[in-house]
Amino acid sequence: MQIDSAGKEVPAADAATAADPAGDGTATCPPTTSIAMAGALTGPDAALGINIVNGVRLAIDQHNKANPGCQVQVKPFDTEGDPQKASQVIPQIVNDPSIIGVVGPAFSGETKATGQILSDAGLVAVSSSATNASLTQNGWKTFFRGLANDDVQGPSVAKYLVDTAGYKKVCVVQDNTDYGVGLAKSITAGLGAAADPACAASIKKGDKDFSATVTKIANVGPDAIFYSGYYAEAAPLVQQLRDGNVEATFVSADGTNDPQFVSQAGDSATGAVLSCPCGPAPAEFATAYEELHGQAPGVYSVEAYDLATILATGIDAGESTRPGLLEYVRGYDGDGLARHYEWDADGELSAALIWVYEVG
Repeated sequence: MQIDSAGKEVPAADAATAADPAGDGTATCPPTTSIAMAGALTGPDAALGINIVNGVRLAIDQHNKANPGCQVQVKPFDTEGDPQKASQVIPQIVNDPSIIGVVGPAFSGETKATGQILSDAGLVAVSSSATNASLTQNGWKTFFRGLANDDVQGPSVAKYLVDTAGYKKVCVVQDNTDYGVGLAKSITAGLGAAADPACAASIKKGDKDFSATVTKIANVGPDAIFYSGYYAEAAPLVQQLRDGNVEATFVSADGTNDPQFVSQAGDSATGAVLSCPCGPAPAEFATAYEELHGQAPGVYSVEAYDLATILATGIDAGESTRPGLLEYVRGYDGDGLARHYEWDADGELSAALIWVYEVG
């Protein structure tokens, strides 16, 4: 279901009104015209980056098939989701004059490390997945977030947990990343008295042994556990919680909302509640995605498709330079498969909602 800032269910967007990357088939553009994708394509969080680049590729594939006079190239860049690696990769994008727009960076930490580089280059960067709220507060001129930030997700999900689901005691665990810390802070504030400080915990990305955290949580006996982090740690954490006879509802957010979480956690994932500012894949999109990539779309695939479509429609409108495409995105106002896209002066969506899913 989709929820608003009060944690209440609201109707979803109508995919029938979404922009079509194919356009009218008459577009022309320079043969070198390219857009980049920047995110983790290898490493423990690669599934998220692959979801994104595949969404981008689907949009551009549909565009190119319909527009023989404008063959846009997709250039993927692997950051491994690591801010230090991203700081080396993003300059490569900036220094490629054929690239006039970027879908990414994918993660909050790497975006924080490289947003100024992209801004200084005047290169529009539309992120389908970086949700740390502070990213739009740095004075960057080219960053646009394609989904709700953690300061929207946190309070919305907190109100859902307390007011709709009725949980009275929640343990908040975070992974010490920029994303995890920011979302945990927002969730904790939104939960108010329902957030039990006696079982608040932090882990490190890459950890696999969570016995101390499990014991801490078991001693408190919560109704729910909110994990603020990514699926690579969420899967073994929920397994160890269940092995430790902790039956509280496991709740997490977009960093965990990926098929890899269910695959890695197995039966322990059953009943988990996962929030995401990302929308579900409409049937027609899912079919086209699977035909092209041989697998089902995942978290952020729809957003990546929508954002690549926006860049493609800008190119089709004659904006084949960095300044032109930046101004096009800045003034964009239209529907996508996931939601309506229109940005304020800081690069935040004018309206943003949250989805809540339950693992069956």
